[in-house]
Amino acid sequence: MRQLLKLSIFSLIFSPVIAQQVSFEEYNLDNGLHVILHQDQTAPLVTTSVMYNVGGKDRTEGRTGFAHFFEHLLFEGTENIERGEFMNIVSSRGGRLNANTSQDRTYYYEVLPSNQVELGLWLESERMLHPVIDKIGVDTQNEVVKEEKRLRVDNAPYGKFLTTVESNLFKVHPYKDPNIGYMEDLDAATLEEFIAYKNKYYHPNNAVLVVAGDIDIDQIKTKIDAYFSEIPSGPKVERNFPKEAPIVEEIRTSTTDDNIQIPAIITAYRTPGFAQRDAYVLDMISTYLSGGKSSKLYKKMVDENKQALEVGAFNIGYMDYGMYVIYSLPVGDTSLDVLVDEISSEVETLRSELISERDHQKLLNIFENNFVNANSSVEGIANSLARYYLLYGDTNLINDQINIYRSITREEIKAVADKYLKDNQRVVIDYLPTPSKTE
Repeated sequence: MRQLLKLSIFSLIFSPVIAQQVSFEEYNLDNGLHVILHQDQTAPLVTTSVMYNVGGKDRTEGRTGFAHFFEHLLFEGTENIERGEFMNIVSSRGGRLNANTSQDRTYYYEVLPSNQVELGLWLESERMLHPVIDKIGVDTQNEVVKEEKRLRVDNAPYGKFLTTVESNLFKVHPYKDPNIGYMEDLDAATLEEFIAYKNKYYHPNNAVLVVAGDIDIDQIKTKIDAYFSEIPSGPKVERNFPKEAPIVEEIRTSTTDDNIQIPAIITAYRTPGFAQRDAYVLDMISTYLSGGKSSKLYKKMVDENKQALEVGAFNIGYMDYGMYVIYSLPVGDTSLDVLVDEISSEVETLRSELISERDHQKLLNIFENNFVNANSSVEGIANSLARYYLLYGDTNLINDQINIYRSITREEIKAVADKYLKDNQRVVIDYLPTPSKTE
C-alpha cells in the first residue's frame, strides 16, 4: 500500500497534463473593435467582457490613478442606466460582474445565464458609448477610491510593499507611481480632465470584446453588430514612455510601515516585460526558488536553518518591464543582512550551476497544471483571450503558451538567472516597523 501511495504521488507530480485546445474566432468591426468568440455549451453560462488598452501607466505627471479611478467611475451609470444600477441589473438576472485595473489594462466583465447574453452586450456598449461623467459621480468615486487606498495600502500590514518596490526600481517610467495613484492628483483633477481621459482611451479601437460560453456564433455576431458597430472610433493612442537606465550598482534603501511589527527584507531586480521569452524563464525560476515547501529557499531558510518565518520569490510582469522580487521575514533575532546573504547564496548557485533534471521535470509539470487550470472555466478563458490579444499580440497563446514553458531548458534557466539576478543589478530594501511601534 505504501509503495502504491508513493507511485500515485510521483505520477501526480511528474506525469504531464494534456492541455485541451481552446477554440475561438476573432474579427474586427469597422470601427476597430476587436471581437473574440468562444463557444462552450457544457453549462448555460456566458461571460461578456471588454478589456481596454489603458492602465496605470497611462497618465501625465501630476495626474496619476486615472485608469483605476475610471474602473470605478464607469459603474456610476450611463444615459440609459440610472446611477448605481449596474450591479442591481446584473444580480437581478442571476449574474455577477466586476472589473480590475493593472498598470497596463482595464478589464470589465459580466457572468450571466446564457439566455441573458444580450444584457451583457448592452451593458458594455452603454459603458463604452454613453457613460455619464459628472461631478456627482466623480465626487462619489473619489471617496470610494480613498477608502480603498486606506483599506489596502495605508492601513494594511505590508501595504506599501509593491509601491516601495516600484518607486525604487523605476525612476522615469510611469511604473514608478502606484496604480491606484496619489489622492492629491485625483483631488486636483477637473471634470474636464476626466472627460478628456474617457475620450482618449475608452473607444472601440482601443479595446477587445470577448463573449465566451453557451452561445450561438452566428446569432451573437448579429447582436454584437447591433450593439457595437455604430460606436464611433477614437484617435489612435500613441505612447512614448521614457526608458530606464540600467542598474549597475546595488542600491540599499529602507522604508517604514506603521502597520507591522516584524520587518522584512526585499531584493528586487528590473526584468523584461511579460511578453519576452526571458520573462517566462523567470516565472520558472520563481517556482524553483519558492513554489511550495519543497522549494529551495523555503526548505533552506524556513525548514532547515530556521532563519525565516516566510520567504517568497515572484516575477511581477508588466508590459514594458518586469520586477523580480525575493522577500523574507526573519525569525527572532535573525538579522536582515543574514537573510540577504542566504538569498544571495541560493541565487548565486542558480546562476552558476544547472538545476537537476528531476527539478526541471517537476517545474515543467507544475506549469502544465497551472496552464490547464487557468483555462478550466469560461470566465478564465474569456480573461485569457482578451489578455493574450491585447497585451501579448497573439490570441492563440491561450493554446501555445505552454509550448514556450515546455521548451525552456536547464541551460536557459541558468543563463537567464545569470543575466538578470546579479547582486549589482538589484535594489535591497529594509522594510521596517515604524520606530514608535517597537518602543
